[in-house]
Amino acid sequence: MNDYLLDLIAVTCFFSCWIGYARFARKKAKNTNCIARCLHQHRIHWMYQLLGREVRVAEAALLANLERNITFFASTTMLVLAGVLTLFAQVERLEAVIASIPMTAPPIHMLIQLKLGILTLIFVMAFFQFTWSMRQYGFLNVMVGATPIDKSGGDEQLKAYALQMAIVQDRAAHAYNYGLRSYYFSMAVLGWFFHPLLFIVSSLVVVYTLYRREFKSRAVQAITQGMLLLDEREQAKTALGKL
Repeated sequence: MNDYLLDLIAVTCFFSCWIGYARFARKKAKNTNCIARCLHQHRIHWMYQLLGREVRVAEAALLANLERNITFFASTTMLVLAGVLTLFAQVERLEAVIASIPMTAPPIHMLIQLKLGILTLIFVMAFFQFTWSMRQYGFLNVMVGATPIDKSGGDEQLKAYALQMAIVQDRAAHAYNYGLRSYYFSMAVLGWFFHPLLFIVSSLVVVYTLYRREFKSRAVQAITQGMLLLDEREQAKTALGKL
């Protein structure tokens, strides 16, 4: 009974970490410079610059590269799902492997199936996120193709249109990010196969890793500084235009 209680606590901790961090990151990104917030500003600058370009081969290449990365993860997720589903037919062999590892919790048939089921659910969610991200990048390609040219940069309607393109790209990036988070948290679930305490520790480590990379990494600092430089340049350009 105590073993089941520890497993229940570990699962509760896992989902609390995942859901709690998602809500925390979404709320904190509204008033704190982080990867999501700063990259959105970069996307807005990018779409504004796109308005004045007659030839948009560079944009097409960049968007194709982004889609290629997401396609890789979507196809990889299907392969991972096939592997996890195959393990359902090899539960006894998996139990024997786990039992042979020192300091692991005694494997329980029903719990092993539950762990595989949660892994399956995680990768199914990841697949949906990656494919939705791919579709949204497809929508963005259509919008880019329909964008008229405005070399003067004074058309307010086209600026509003560029902002909508940046929003579509931002939503596609969010879906991609959610898919990647699923991969991170699936690594925590692997710890559950060995011991519930390792599962708890792994969940906390994943949350800490995500927080450091999304809010405190050197990449975030560089992206933030770049955003501020672009904002200053746009403000100076606007002020000069009013003179």
